[in-house]
Amino acid sequence: MKEKIKIAVAFNEAHPELYFKKEQKNHAELSFIPFFEVDQTTPIEEFEYIARKINSSKYAAFTFNLKDNLDSLIKMIKQEKPDVIFNFIELFNDNPRLEMNIVGLFELLGIPYTGASPMALSTCQSKILVKQLLKSHGILTPSFVVFNSTAKNFNHSLKYPLIVKPAYEDASVGIENASIVTNKIKLKQRVEYVLDYFKQPALVEEFIEGRELNIAVMGDKNPFVLPISEIDFASMPENLHNIVSYQAKWDPFHEAYHKTIPVCPAKLNKRIEQFASQTALRAFNVMGVRDYARVDIRLSKDNQLFVLEVNPNPDLTEGAGFMRSAHAAGLSYSQALKKIVMLAYERGKRAK
Repeated sequence: MKEKIKIAVAFNEAHPELYFKKEQKNHAELSFIPFFEVDQTTPIEEFEYIARKINSSKYAAFTFNLKDNLDSLIKMIKQEKPDVIFNFIELFNDNPRLEMNIVGLFELLGIPYTGASPMALSTCQSKILVKQLLKSHGILTPSFVVFNSTAKNFNHSLKYPLIVKPAYEDASVGIENASIVTNKIKLKQRVEYVLDYFKQPALVEEFIEGRELNIAVMGDKNPFVLPISEIDFASMPENLHNIVSYQAKWDPFHEAYHKTIPVCPAKLNKRIEQFASQTALRAFNVMGVRDYARVDIRLSKDNQLFVLEVNPNPDLTEGAGFMRSAHAAGLSYSQALKKIVMLAYERGKRAK
């Protein structure tokens, strides 16, 4: 009998004991009506669920928690000898900029792993570098300026409104309603906040009013675009800007979490849909990502497409984000996960 392909679902939760179930708030306690119930699954439970969904007659998956311990990682690889590491490790010692170093270790050990290479992870970590590379390849991205230190006047030639972001964060960290600024005073306040709190440059770019498209791309040698998803802002209250803020992504008790409603497939005319898909594929290739990624694009009111970010190794929660598009393409959750595994497995075989 042929041996199963062995997959280590690797993640890094240094303090798993801190997770606990929060009580679901009664709708009457909230100042808004939730669009959907809050999912109380912990990250560790999600990784265990992923392993179960991969397991089959062909695949044997198990979970591994790094817990900020490189010795345990090397020990696991030596003992378990996985054929593929499904890489969910996004930070080390609470530092997301060390993410690339972990996959660099996989490279040195010759272990096939899912997702982006060290170079691609490093490049995509910098919003500044991403925008510079996209622009150099003729891909439209909002005009921007970078501030590295405080100043009396933050002079620029950009058109308000502007959005201020930490240059090296991902997952919408540092992006809040206050990130949208409409004058010099608010710009100065927000830039100084980013510089002081995040200890990194502030990226300031023109805010593009319009529709937000999330374009999932899958593949390695021959990547392809999955059905396009849109974030519908129609239900957003007037006091909140039409952005996917940190609260909209991660705070289930914030109104923005329930008023940024995904629609997949997005209702686009064929010309714009085709151009958006082509733009996403170009951005995917320019940034050197692979296996699975999400390209976030703004469709302006005059139908121009602006690439905001290229996200390697995006969230793979069932029914959300990337997997929403995979489902719309006819892939079950298990099928999509196994397809990503096989992209890494086949790449490993080619390297031998």
